[in-house]
Amino acid sequence: MRPLRIAAISLLVLYAVFTAYASLGPLLGFPRVHGYSVPLLTLIATAFAITHALTYIGWRNTFILFALTYTVSLLFESVGVATGWIYGPYHYTDQLGPRFLGLVPYLIPFAWFMVSYPSLVIAETILGHRSAEDHWHGLRVAALAAVVMTAWDLVIDPIMVQMGHWVWEVDGAYFGVPLHNYLGWLVTTFTIFILYQWLSGRQAHKVRETSDQSFLMLASGFYASSVAGNTLAALQMGLIGPALIGFFGAGAFALLSLFNLGEGRSSKPD
Repeated sequence: MRPLRIAAISLLVLYAVFTAYASLGPLLGFPRVHGYSVPLLTLIATAFAITHALTYIGWRNTFILFALTYTVSLLFESVGVATGWIYGPYHYTDQLGPRFLGLVPYLIPFAWFMVSYPSLVIAETILGHRSAEDHWHGLRVAALAAVVMTAWDLVIDPIMVQMGHWVWEVDGAYFGVPLHNYLGWLVTTFTIFILYQWLSGRQAHKVRETSDQSFLMLASGFYASSVAGNTLAALQMGLIGPALIGFFGAGAFALLSLFNLGEGRSSKPD
């Protein structure tokens, strides 16, 4: 598994460097990359999530989680765009490439996976491993992972709207975004995570117990770097409220996960 670990580290470094450039470059007088930043960052982050997951949860469970995330998110978003029921009335522009049935860009489910996997890792590191007698652990992990992922959207959604990637057809209460959207995110992500808990079962648990804490920090570190980059982008766009809410909301989950993992490393015998 060593090549996958090296690949995961390399992809995380690439993501962090490109995020820093996209966020800080304009302040330093460098050319803006907004036209390419979202698709490129999404693909780099997805590649990181896949390589990290292959090492942490194995090939079978990585496939299950990716397939569930892509299918459920594409289905829910397609229904949402067509009806406005799940997230509120909105539509995508042409900036993110071709769209499934003219509704949802094919890139979007990759974006769901790039954050859903680290959110799952963060939830697991906060809650800890389940015992054989704890039959509700999977439900708690799914619920917390859904909250962690939704917290990330508190900062990213207003940014993407201002960049013109999608349009809300109503003036929502949360900086133009309907509160309905975040309920939809919770429902979508909880559906993905609870189905994953059911389909993966004990095999995922056995793999996780063999993983070292420093490698798990990479997933939490990715989430933290994404939140930091999005916060900087929001501040540059004048979105002070989403920047602060996203930073302290999503950032708290990342810090708690990293703290727990750090405590796990320090408590190991030499």
